[in-house]
Formats: sequence, C-alpha cells, structure tokens
Amino acid sequence: MKTSTKHMSLLAVALCLFLASCKNKKENTETAAQPETEKVVPEDLKWSERMMLSEIERFPEPTKLDFATRARWTYTPGLVLSACSRVYEKTNNQKYYDYIYDYANTLIDSTGTIDTYKLENQNLDMIKSGDVLLYLYPKTKEERFLIAMQTLDKQLESQPTTSDGGYWHKKIYPFQMWLDGLYMAEPFHTRYAKDYIEDEAKKQEIFDHAVLQFDLIQKHSRDEESGLLYHGWDESKEQRWANKETGNSQHFWSRGMGWYGMAMVDVLDFLPEDHPGRERIITYLNLYAEAVTKVQDESGLWWQVLDQGDREGNYLEATGTSMFTYTFAKGVRKGYLDGKYLNVANKAYQALLDNLITVEENGVVNLNQCCAVAGLGGNPYRDGSYEYYIGEKIRSNDPKGTGPFIMASLELDK
Repeated sequence: MKTSTKHMSLLAVALCLFLASCKNKKENTETAAQPETEKVVPEDLKWSERMMLSEIERFPEPTKLDFATRARWTYTPGLVLSACSRVYEKTNNQKYYDYIYDYANTLIDSTGTIDTYKLENQNLDMIKSGDVLLYLYPKTKEERFLIAMQTLDKQLESQPTTSDGGYWHKKIYPFQMWLDGLYMAEPFHTRYAKDYIEDEAKKQEIFDHAVLQFDLIQKHSRDEESGLLYHGWDESKEQRWANKETGNSQHFWSRGMGWYGMAMVDVLDFLPEDHPGRERIITYLNLYAEAVTKVQDESGLWWQVLDQGDREGNYLEATGTSMFTYTFAKGVRKGYLDGKYLNVANKAYQALLDNLITVEENGVVNLNQCCAVAGLGGNPYRDGSYEYYIGEKIRSNDPKGTGPFIMASLELDK
C-alpha cells in the first residue's frame, strides 16, 4: 500500500513537470511569434536624420507636406526641403536628394510653369519654395528650374509695396508687412541675385531692397520697451487688428518672431561682406537675441504669446522654440552673436527633447505642441487678439516646426 502511494506521488510530480514544460514551451513559442516592432527610423542616427526620415515616412509625397490633400506649391514644403538638402549634404544619402527632386519634378512642367502658383496673387509665401530650385538647378542644369526661378524673381520685381518700399505680404493684404514675409522672400532673392543676376547695378538694387525690408520692419514693428517685434504692421491703419496710432498688431507671436530671426541669419549667407546694410542686420540680430532671451521660460522653451508667460491659455510652443534655437545656434557659429547665446540654444534644444519630442515604437519621431497656423485679417477674420493666438489649432509635426528642428539639430550637431 505504501509502495502504491509512493508511485502515485511520483506520477503526480512527473505530470506537473510535464505540464509546466508544455506551458513554458507554449510561452516561448508565443514570445517568438511576437517580434519587436520594426524600426522604420533607426534610433542610432542623429536627431536631424531621425526627424527627416520621420517626415518622409509621414509624407511619402513631398508635395503633400503640411498634411495637404493635393499637390501644391507653397512655403511649408520649401522649408522642410531646405532642411532636407542640408541633411543630404551631411549624409550623401540619395533618399534625401530624391525626395527634394520629386517636389520640383512634380510641380514644374517642361516649360518651367509652376503648377498651382499664380504670380498675380503677389503672395510672398510662394517665394519660399524657390529655395528648392536654387538648390537643384546647379546640380541638374534643367532649364525648367531656372525659368521657374525667373518667374519668382519677376514676382518680387512687381510686388506692391508700402509708401516707403516695404513688400505687401500678399496682394489681398494691402499696405501690410508681416514678420513672416522677410523669411519667405529675402533669403531667396539675395541668393538668386548673387548667383544669377549678371548686371551689377541690378544685383546691387536687389541687395539694397532686401536690406530695406529689415530696416522697415525694425522701424515700424519693433517695440522699444521690450525689444520684441509685433507680428504685423498696417500702414493704412485700417485693419481691425491694427493699432490706430502705430498700425501694429497687438501681440508678439512666437513663430512670427521665429521667422524674422531665421530670415536674418539666412540672408547674411548671401549678402556681400562689403554691403553697408550687413552690419545693420547683425545689429538687429543682436537686439533681437537679447529681447528673445529675456522672455525664454525657465524650462528652456518659449511661449506661444511671447511676453504673456503662463497667462491662462498660453502654452509652451514648439515651432517658435525650434526657430529660436536654430537662429541662436547659427548666429553664434557664424560669428554674428556672442557665444553666450549658444547656451541659450542648447538649453532650448534639450527642453524640446525633454518636453515636446516623443518617439513611436517604430522609431518615428514626433514634435508636439505646434501652433498649426496664425495670421491676421482674412476671412474668417483673425483679429490678432490674445484669445485668437491661443485659440488656433495645436497639432503635432507641423512642418513649420519640424523643418527648423532639423536645421537646429544640424547646427548643434545633434
């Protein structure tokens, strides 16, 4: 009887071991059947490449950058593709060049006509993608790209201006200068003049007119007390958003100031060393850097409405922060700004990584808390109030943030 009980116990132990073994094999099989998510964006690359590859993953067609539903010629692809060209120059990865080329190849036909572009709209935003052509034409020598650049130059030659020579932002926004416009037009026009205008007097005229835009925006839009610049100025003072005495809009918008900073550091790449306006722009840049640093949040980021701090509804915004980071980093590298501003840039960049960058399981990088769009006037009417700026849509991966983030990453070698 004792022997039988002993046998029964041994059988029970063996059965338990067998079942446990089967369970372990099953679990191992299940684990093996669930491989790790494939990384479409490798995490061992620098942030500049990681974000560029993420943009290509999000928008396989470069004409659809900015969440577009159809191909169109506009400024946001021009911004991201300018960043892409710099990544390509660093890496020599053909994927980046092909992405840039696809945009121009899709939108410019054999005659040099730009699809969806209308010169008669006199819209400064449409000039920005000309940077793509300035990059491609020396490499391809395709005549259609040169013709398209000449069309954009013609727009600037005929762009309506204020009484003192400031470009209207768009034909539909008469008598108005916006900070945005200087980045949209001036880096393109100075580079185009430098490389393609043979007549020296004409070339000088373009350089002078480009510098004039900076002189005028400083004169009309800069607040002497804070050193910050208002988003828009209406010479006619007729717009509802315009101060009836100064013509300025009401607030200091982060991305508006960001556009202006990038315009200064980029236009200096092409303005001749001996041009008398060069030192003025460097002076403006230094005044700008001082003012912008004063309103940087202790986190390292900047607020949507720059001088309103943590007022209810205000938020720490990614696109303006990325633009300031790029402006300061490049300004120091080129010798325009004191080295102390590199610390400002590094603090801001780390704050972006810590607070506004997230990475998906497949490696795709997201830049969060971006203001989608902000403007003045139009229909429906944008009144430039505090409530307006904080009420515009907030989204992730706006190209007006991802492009500058890539460029800032390159400047900081991150």
